[in-house]
Amino acid sequence: MVKVVHYRDKCIGCNACVEADPGRWRMSRKDGKSTLVGGTEKNGIYMTTAGDDEYQSIRIAAQNCPVKIIKTEKIQ
Repeated sequence: MVKVVHYRDKCIGCNACVEADPGRWRMSRKDGKSTLVGGTEKNGIYMTTAGDDEYQSIRIAAQNCPVKIIKTEKIQ
């Protein structure tokens, strides 16, 4: 399993995460920021878990983020 954390308030809307992993990220039509698909919000921070099969694409999305607001962590 992979834990994904997205600090959405700091998103600049560059679309890099969507290009890397369109199954997990979408661009919001309301404010132009990326949205973590399946994420739940708490205090402006979005979190979700994903299967190991998504680990590579989620890591690429995190690495491609120019403002480094996507964090990933392998969990048991």
